[in-house]
Amino acid sequence: MKTSRSVTQDQQRRRIVFAWNYVQWGGAQVYFLAIMKVAQKDWDILVILPRTSSPEMIRYLSELNIEHHLVDYELDTQSARTLARKLRRQFNRIKIEWRTYLELLRFDVRNTVFQIEVAPWQSVTFLTAMALRGAKVFLTMHNFLPDAPLWRRLVWKGRFQFVSRLPGINFFCSNEDTKNRLRGWVNDEFWNRIRVTFTAVNPPQIAEAASAPFDRRNILKKHGVSPDDLIVLCVGQFIDRKGRWIFLEAAQRVLSAEAGISFVWLTPQLPSAEEEARIADFALGEKFRIVLSETLGKDRLDVLRFFRIADIFALPSYVEGLPIALLEAMALGIPSISTNVYAIPEAVKDMETGILIPAGDAVALATAIVTLKNDLDLRKRLASVGREYVVQKFDEREAAASAIEAYSEALT
Repeated sequence: MKTSRSVTQDQQRRRIVFAWNYVQWGGAQVYFLAIMKVAQKDWDILVILPRTSSPEMIRYLSELNIEHHLVDYELDTQSARTLARKLRRQFNRIKIEWRTYLELLRFDVRNTVFQIEVAPWQSVTFLTAMALRGAKVFLTMHNFLPDAPLWRRLVWKGRFQFVSRLPGINFFCSNEDTKNRLRGWVNDEFWNRIRVTFTAVNPPQIAEAASAPFDRRNILKKHGVSPDDLIVLCVGQFIDRKGRWIFLEAAQRVLSAEAGISFVWLTPQLPSAEEEARIADFALGEKFRIVLSETLGKDRLDVLRFFRIADIFALPSYVEGLPIALLEAMALGIPSISTNVYAIPEAVKDMETGILIPAGDAVALATAIVTLKNDLDLRKRLASVGREYVVQKFDEREAAASAIEAYSEALT
């Protein structure tokens, strides 16, 4: 870890404190890393995250020479099926937000902005306390709220309205869909100030990953995948909202009718024993493999190179903002299939830059995979147009510059 400087030194240099309290990492952290890379020339940066965070995430911070502070608390993100379990999880969240607040008290709010991962419809007390301190707080919303009963949505809306009136509280949205859905949930003046700082890709890094030496055949053999098969890849946490069981059901359907196809899921965390048992129920055998991302190498470039095993990328999410893995696959020239939900259509234009299917529809996913398998010209066209569209529209350097401009304005 980079040595921390005393908070009494160099008080005039501006600082960004990034803080999140969960151990899983994914697109949100890639988004933050993009901002850090651009900001570190002119800003001091500190990341506060749980000690039990992925070694992969901590390694990325170290490679960027980003100062990071590991804390001994983390959110409980496991599902809660009983009232007692829900209450314990809520108590845990409140306790952790209090500890986070105490941790942030040591920073001079006159030259510090705080980019914090909390849900504004849940963490009203925490955000109020930060506002009363005079802190400049930024939250990034990656997708809008899920469906819920009317009474709960009214409660959430009231909390959004309150938070949007707190001094010093600012929102970014990582896609247009989320900002548009927030209209009416926050006051109009606040809504007009919301910047869209897109989830995006790093074009030079994409180009490097695309041109680097890569022995596809040996990589596939190493992970127990037939190198002669057409490969369908998904990348992300192996969780329900990513459509994991739809992916496996589609694989089952495809393999019942087609030969020479294998399915791979790249994830930062391996499934539990219970999840492994359910995977086995699909009876896919060697035609499905889960690969742990930290086994691929020491930096993000190693992960991106691995994308090149894929002939088709498929992400059948139920809830999603603008997923970084999807953008990266498209930027690497992999024909992609995803769902017509939230912000995904901002990148995937059906039959133009990719293929859109309904969420939860394994038949549609299987059909799209077979269509691409049997139509090489379509695969090439979607790959080419998709790559050009993403590289031109979703450049992380532009998104980061917009975020940093907002940080500077907040401190003036």
